[in-house]
Amino acid sequence: MADNPTTSPPIYQGSGDDIAEKQSVGHGDNFLQHGDHGADTELKRSLSTRHLTMIALGSSIGMGLWLGSGTSLASGGPAGIFLGYCLAGSMIWCVSHSIGEMACVYPLPSAFVQWTGKFVDPSAAFALGWSYWFSYCITIANELAAANTIINFWTSAVPIAAWISIWLVVLVVINVSAVTVFGEIEVVASTIKFGWIFVVIISMIVMSAGGAGYGPVGFRYWNEMAFTNGFKGFLSVMPTCIFAMSGGENSGIVAAETANPRKSVPRAVGSIWLRLSLFYLVGSLMITINVSPTNPDLFGSGGTNASPFVIAYRDAGLPALAHLMNVVILISVISTGSISSYGGSRTTMGLAYLNMAPSFLKRADKRGRPWFGLVPTFIIGGGLAYLNVSESGSDVFGWFSNLTSLFTLFGWGMICLSHIRFRAAWARQGRTADELPWKSWIYPIGPWWGLIMCALLIIVQFYLAVWPLGKPQNVTNFFADYISVIVIVVFWLGARAYYRGRWWVDLDTIQLDEGRRFYGSDVEKVEAVGFKGFAKKAVGAIFN
Repeated sequence: MADNPTTSPPIYQGSGDDIAEKQSVGHGDNFLQHGDHGADTELKRSLSTRHLTMIALGSSIGMGLWLGSGTSLASGGPAGIFLGYCLAGSMIWCVSHSIGEMACVYPLPSAFVQWTGKFVDPSAAFALGWSYWFSYCITIANELAAANTIINFWTSAVPIAAWISIWLVVLVVINVSAVTVFGEIEVVASTIKFGWIFVVIISMIVMSAGGAGYGPVGFRYWNEMAFTNGFKGFLSVMPTCIFAMSGGENSGIVAAETANPRKSVPRAVGSIWLRLSLFYLVGSLMITINVSPTNPDLFGSGGTNASPFVIAYRDAGLPALAHLMNVVILISVISTGSISSYGGSRTTMGLAYLNMAPSFLKRADKRGRPWFGLVPTFIIGGGLAYLNVSESGSDVFGWFSNLTSLFTLFGWGMICLSHIRFRAAWARQGRTADELPWKSWIYPIGPWWGLIMCALLIIVQFYLAVWPLGKPQNVTNFFADYISVIVIVVFWLGARAYYRGRWWVDLDTIQLDEGRRFYGSDVEKVEAVGFKGFAKKAVGAIFN
């Protein structure tokens, strides 16, 4: 690397690897003789494949899907919301494959933030890291606000601030416990969500076929009003769809605390199709055939602000299922708030390893808890949640989801770009894809599709900010919808003024073994035999 630290990419410090030793060993299969080592931090590798798979499967299923689908249904209509989830799903699928390949090689605390600094540009990493940390804080606030909206379905007697405080304490308790406690809670929550979606699918098919009190519905709403606001209405659902799917990239961050990323990360990536098909595609299809887009009680429509899933059960005369649905939604938003708290604290740690945040943020206690990252994340995230006290829940959701969706698009784009440049550097320095612990089978089409679509949707967001749907065209609404891009640009240009030098990291000077995880023997349990072994292989065939 160059001697001037302001013109060269920041390096990973404290990874536990001796660079000179690794370079003398070389690359390829020779590293196996040293066993598993590399990419070490003060975090504890105490999460297993089961934890990471379930976190990837259901941790991001929260307010965006269960509540935000109501806003999208009203704005875009049945076809609009379904196509929106199809498009957003294709993007997160590509992003997840890029994450899978890179997280196996570089399982680092802030994952894609550090990958961006290593393979793209330190200025981009600075902008991505701090904007994404703020995005995590916003998501915490949004989920806490959503919890209040959900509780209002039962009672409005308790002040909003009280409910926000109660659920904030719950999030703090989950994250200050050992990371294994956090992992187990996420497993339980994901299991509940995963099991419940089958109840939703079966029951809503029966309801649509005539099992509800209002008789058969079929695809009536698709035939009457497939798109409620035309093409512009379809475009307007994209921010909510992106927001609903944000969080899928957290599996890359969690990989830093798994015992064997080479085994657990591919399994997590393999589960993405289940999450996309069952929750987003089939789930959204169920509400489009059971709930009218003109229903005044839809979230954001000015009525009871309820989830479309709850409305479907209530209107069908199934109050027990409506209450159970509301309970599952409450569990979902708390789970999503928990994983956002986790991601925010790890992002600040990764920024510290890039020398873009105070060095004390690298520290974690003996149980692997990064206190210096958790405290500011909860202060900002919790503080923003109290905006819901003076504004309606749907308004706050609209502000925050627009902010988060743009930060998410920037993050997804940087993940795809980092993957493209990682492969380019890997090949430039004489290495082959066969040396990777796990290869994405959709490369190079996947990352290029993800990158292009992220850029196009940022442009679409600009169009919607200038000519909004259902809002007056003014400067206030523009900045409310597009402030995230301005923040990113300011961060990026400010970092450029500091780092100077090249706009891209030189592929020839990237130290590919720096911050890398080397694998020897499998550190997890030996493969089971007999029926248990057969069952595991069957599950593996589904997830890989």
